[in-house]
Amino acid sequence: MSVRLVMDALDFARNGGAHHGKITLSELERLQDYLTDNSGEVQYAVTGALNRKAKPILQLVVRGAINLRCQRCLGKFAHVLDLQTDLLLARDEDELARFDEDESVDCILATANTDVLALIEDEIILSLPLSPRHEESECSIDKPGSDDTAEERPLFAALAALKNLH
Repeated sequence: MSVRLVMDALDFARNGGAHHGKITLSELERLQDYLTDNSGEVQYAVTGALNRKAKPILQLVVRGAINLRCQRCLGKFAHVLDLQTDLLLARDEDELARFDEDESVDCILATANTDVLALIEDEIILSLPLSPRHEESECSIDKPGSDDTAEERPLFAALAALKNLH
C-alpha cells in the first residue's frame, strides 16, 4: 500500500497546490464491495484554487476503468470513470451548513489533515450507477441461441425445483 496523501485543504487551495498520481484499486477498501475484481488502477489529479467568489476549492479529476457486477446477468461490467468535481471548502460547521443549503454546490469541511485518497474514493462511489447493467443485447443471460434452458442454469435451479413442487 502506498503512503496516504494528507494535506491541509485550505492551505493547499490558497496556495494553488497540485498533486497527481495513480491509485491501485486494491487500495480503495470501501470500493471493494462494488467491484468484481480489484485489478487495475485509476489516475487522479487534485488541484487547489480559489473560485470566482474567492472561496477555496479542490478540483478533483479521476480517470480509469473498474469492473462492476451487472445486476441483470451477474457478470463483469466494465465501467469507465471520467470524473471532474469541484469541492467547495467550508472553514467550519456553520459555513458548511450554509453551503449545504445550495444543492448546486458540492461542499466539504476543510481540515488540516484531509485524506486525499478518501476524497477520491468518495467521489468514485458517489459516481457509480445505482444498478449497473449491460445493454440487453450484451448480457450473457439474454443472449439468443444460448444452449441453456432456465432449468439448467445454476441461478434458476432452485426456482425450477420450487415450481415443480406446486
